[in-house]
Amino acid sequence: MSGISKPNGRKARRLGPVLALGLLASCGLLDQETPVELENLTAQQIFAMGELELEKGKADEAANIFGEIERLYPYSGFAQRALIMQAFAFHKNQDYPNSRASAQRYIDFYPVEEDAAYAHYLLALSYYDQIDDIGRDQGLTFQALQALRVVIEQYPGTEYASAAIPKFDLAFSHLAAKEMEIGRYYLKRNNYAAAVNRFRIVVEDFQTTPHTPEALHRLVESYLSLGLTAEAQTAGAILGHNYQSTEWYQDSFALLTGQGLEARSVGDNWLSSIYRQVLLGEWL
Repeated sequence: MSGISKPNGRKARRLGPVLALGLLASCGLLDQETPVELENLTAQQIFAMGELELEKGKADEAANIFGEIERLYPYSGFAQRALIMQAFAFHKNQDYPNSRASAQRYIDFYPVEEDAAYAHYLLALSYYDQIDDIGRDQGLTFQALQALRVVIEQYPGTEYASAAIPKFDLAFSHLAAKEMEIGRYYLKRNNYAAAVNRFRIVVEDFQTTPHTPEALHRLVESYLSLGLTAEAQTAGAILGHNYQSTEWYQDSFALLTGQGLEARSVGDNWLSSIYRQVLLGEWL
C-alpha cells in the first residue's frame, strides 16, 4: 500500500553506491572469486557491501550483511547506522516481522537519535503494508493505527508525520469498511438487529470516513424492516442534512416517503442524540 525510500537522515554519513563501489574496489574485494570473510573486514567495508547489495536489488542479502556489523562491531557508529538500514532492507524484501524487530531494536537502543523517527515510521509500515485485504483479520489495522499515531504525535512537522497522516486516515477508513462489509452481510440475511449494531459503529466511531452516508442509509433500511420508524426517520434526517446530494439520501428518501414518513428527528434515541450534537450543536 505504500512505497518507502532509504533512510534520509544523516545523509553525509552514508556512503552511497558510487563511494561504496569505490571503497570495495580499492580494497580488492570486488575482484575476489571466493566469498569474503566478513570477520576480516572493517565495519565501513561491510557497510559498503550492504549498500551495494541494496543497489543490486538483493535486499535480503543486504539485511544479513548489515546484521553482521551489529554482531562484529556492536559498539561502533556503523552498528547504529546498520541497524536502521537492516530494518529498511527487511522491509524492502517484504519481510515485515524482521523489519519490525530491527526497527524496534533501534528504538530501544537509540530512542533520541535522529533516525528514531524513521524507525517508528518503518515499524508502522510493517503493519500498514499488510492491510490491503478487507477480509483479513483487522488486528493488523489496529496495530498500524497505533504505530502511525505515535509517528504523528511524537514527531510532528517531520516528513514521516506528513507521510503517516494520510496512511492513518486510510487505515481508519479500512476499519469502517470492514464494519460495513459485516453489516451488509447481516442485512442480506435479514438479521436486522445485528446489521444495526455494525452500521451504528460506523456512524458513532467512524463518522469522518466516506462510509458514513451508506451506513446511515442502511440504518434507515434496517430500522424500517424492524418497524422502528422513529430511528429510521432520524437516520434519514441526519443523512439529508449532511449528505443530501448523495444517492444514499435519495434512496432513503424514497423508502421513507414510500411509507408516508418524513426524514426528521423523532423521539429520544441514540440517533436523536447525534442529530442534536451534529446539527444543532447541543452536546448533551
